[in-house]
Amino acid sequence: MKGLSERLPDDYAALLAEVKERVYSAQYEALKAVNRELVALYWDIGKLIAGRQEREGWGRSVVERLADDLQNEFPGVRGFSVQNLWYMRQFYLEYRGDEKLQPLVGEISWSKNLIIMARSKDPLEREFYIRMTRKFGWSKNVLIHQIENQSYEKTLLGQTNFDKTLTPDQRTQAKLAVRDEYTFDFIEMGEEHSERELERALIARIEDFLRAMGGLFAFVGSQFRLEVDDKEYFIDLLLYHRRLKCLVAIELKIGEFQPEFVGKMQFYLTALDRQVREEGENPSIGIILCKEKSRTVVEYALHDARKPIGVSTYRMVKRLPKELKGQLPSPAEISQLLEDAE
Repeated sequence: MKGLSERLPDDYAALLAEVKERVYSAQYEALKAVNRELVALYWDIGKLIAGRQEREGWGRSVVERLADDLQNEFPGVRGFSVQNLWYMRQFYLEYRGDEKLQPLVGEISWSKNLIIMARSKDPLEREFYIRMTRKFGWSKNVLIHQIENQSYEKTLLGQTNFDKTLTPDQRTQAKLAVRDEYTFDFIEMGEEHSERELERALIARIEDFLRAMGGLFAFVGSQFRLEVDDKEYFIDLLLYHRRLKCLVAIELKIGEFQPEFVGKMQFYLTALDRQVREEGENPSIGIILCKEKSRTVVEYALHDARKPIGVSTYRMVKRLPKELKGQLPSPAEISQLLEDAE
């Protein structure tokens, strides 16, 4: 074996890595194909049960007998419980009239479909969570967390200048990455706290923080040092977004948003792009995270900003600002955003 190793070509490591990547890719595609077939099977069973009930008045006893017979016929196959058969029926009935969602449901697992079906009733909201689960690979726990924290509303309400400052390829992804409000219910702090205390609390629960931010962020550093003209400047938190392939600077503000925050963030983003950004990475993005904000003031402040910046709020308890619920984009605008997310 030692002699064989010595005769390996110089590029063997690269070959091995490429083959392994191909194997992983094939396994992943096979799993996706199996999942699509399983969801299609459950759809067909649900359709059969619903059809027979409508035509012949099937009741609970027939479904219970069907579950027993299927479990006896296929003892090694899970998923034929009475409850799951009723879920299949509900699944078919709820989606049979929605031609847009029907092809999407097979892209995520059955268990995640059940979570979305139970917790989201609006078709556009369901589409959002199905697409985001597929796109970002959310686990069941992450999906539940996203729904409980009302990511659908908070994403669509986001205040950014991305339409003017990012390319079309980046724009949609960035809009989906930066929310209008973040919930940090995993930290325990009083209403009165300093920016430094908030920063330390977030770093102490870094995994929860990154999950709250959306799951595709990686932590780079806190109080990240920049030097410009022999003067030091420090960014509160610096993250990296894996899908956007860019640095994300976060400034924490414990009070209300002020217009001058935008100028400071633009300075940081310029310094990051010139000094820190690696070749092949996209321009850096900034998030100004405040306790409160006036949406009108934010709109004015971002109007002529040349760097991509989003302004968000944070809180430590779950709450959807009811006064903003009626301000969601139109269904057509939401549909277009979700289509562009592909």
